[in-house]
Amino acid sequence: MGDLLRIDLTSRTVTEETIAPELLREWIGGKGIGTRYLADEVGPDVEPLGPANKLIFVTGPITGTTMFGSNRYGLHFASPLTGGYGECTSGGHVAPQFARTGYRVVIVEGAADTPVYIEVSEAGGVIHAADEVWGLDTYKAEEALLARHHEQWPKAQACVIGPAGEKLVRFACIENNKWHSLGRGGSGAVMGSKKLKGIVFHGDRKVVPARPERFKELVRDMGASCKDDPGQIAYRRGGTVNMVRLLNGANAFPTRYWRKGHLDDFEPLTTEAMIEGFLEHNDVCPPCLLQCIKHNVVREGPLKGLEIDGPEYETIYVFGGLCEIVDFAQIMRLNDICDRLGVDTMTAGNLCGLAIEASRRGVIDLGLDFGDAEGVAAFLESMCLREGLGDLFADGVLRVEKELGLEGVAVHVKGMEPAGYDPRTLKGMGLGFATTSRGACHLRGTFYKAELAGFSDPQVIEGKAAVYVDWENRLCIMDTLIYCRFYRDYVPWPYITDVVNAALGTDYTVDELHVVANRIITETHRFNDARGVTAGTGEKLPAWITERPTDDEKHSTLTQAEMDVMLGDYYELRGWGAPAK
Repeated sequence: MGDLLRIDLTSRTVTEETIAPELLREWIGGKGIGTRYLADEVGPDVEPLGPANKLIFVTGPITGTTMFGSNRYGLHFASPLTGGYGECTSGGHVAPQFARTGYRVVIVEGAADTPVYIEVSEAGGVIHAADEVWGLDTYKAEEALLARHHEQWPKAQACVIGPAGEKLVRFACIENNKWHSLGRGGSGAVMGSKKLKGIVFHGDRKVVPARPERFKELVRDMGASCKDDPGQIAYRRGGTVNMVRLLNGANAFPTRYWRKGHLDDFEPLTTEAMIEGFLEHNDVCPPCLLQCIKHNVVREGPLKGLEIDGPEYETIYVFGGLCEIVDFAQIMRLNDICDRLGVDTMTAGNLCGLAIEASRRGVIDLGLDFGDAEGVAAFLESMCLREGLGDLFADGVLRVEKELGLEGVAVHVKGMEPAGYDPRTLKGMGLGFATTSRGACHLRGTFYKAELAGFSDPQVIEGKAAVYVDWENRLCIMDTLIYCRFYRDYVPWPYITDVVNAALGTDYTVDELHVVANRIITETHRFNDARGVTAGTGEKLPAWITERPTDDEKHSTLTQAEMDVMLGDYYELRGWGAPAK
């Protein structure tokens, strides 16, 4: 069999191909190979919601192995939210089953004329009718698809879209295991445009690294380095909710729609409040040591009985910080709405915050205000279902700011809103938000860690870009493998180089992997350039950030002049010439 499966929904045909060995050497897998196929097959004029767009599902060389943190699969596409480079990964239980089908890459192209789902296994791909599950929320759809295959394939796993994806909400996502998401950029809308409700994966093929004995040694080394590590202990205790107290204390917790860096009444949103009032148990995406998943249950009040994995820090920041809803149970409810209907919580929450800002300015007549959990919940559902004014917001921030005259107020880069790290305090995050190819993303460099941990002074501009590039390159290699991002602290350059070589049978040096990472990141940049995304002001932060300090006692600032220095240094280090002015 080949290692690439191509499924054309228009012609209802399935074919296999073999990925050239030199492509795997040059691009490794995961983000690398996904980016290469995206650049080769999705041209600059392809409409993201048209049949010529493609969904390029990928694994990495460690997916399906015993390596800790090897529990994610990836997806690449032209983003309907930004118009440019689309990329996301998801954890849970899908990745091992995907890897055990024997395929490194599954490309879905064309569009069906009636609802379908795809079954991918060692035997290839099969297109099934999905009329009966079209319209279901993500929880019910996933259960229904797995029920069809459970008797024969009890280990099968599925990813699905909800009503938001079917209605082409431009920040719709793809969900698996109920609470895991291929989250940012609108991949769910691309699936919806293809009338594709979901994909079921199952397989029994063993994934064998090129140098299995060396690979086993590296797995043992990882286990030893994680044992009793303070970071691991922290993840086990609070997961990403730990970040609320840390970022709020650093004045980097975006609050009141990006006006402030600090939420005064934040204690109800902390790890301690979660443990005391909601936490039922920890969970993992196998194989993993961190146990960062927090399964929470509302034990009393009107939402009694509601249970989810989460909320994660980013969901708390958008609804608790930007919207100032200081109620853990209500944030769980908003998280549940997003997961059931199938949208990215980060974009959805930012848009709710922007709707509050617009309502307070009298630009829209919603009567929304900060702290209004009921109002936000109703508006959130209206976006997900394209009802009333929610239909405008369902098209994303680029349309909203233009039609409502909120240019410079709406906080985004390239049409994607930032994560919960105020760049006026953490200035390296400003560089990351501006340069990341999929929009204002925190994950490609996770530079908040470097700045909070003291690897780079958050307020110092000189030399910032060089440190950032080193971090971004290493994390890019993580994404080719595909590692969970929370293993970032356990895979320094020498170790991750050994993992690449043991998995692929290569003999890369650290310097050579820097070249590979730069090649991949440059390709994502070229993809955006060709589609007109980075032209003009595409890599600048909005005036709301660069022209006003935070409205708190810190008065934190990040000026455009500071951004110009960092951006110029970054472009020079990447070999991209001078940035657009």
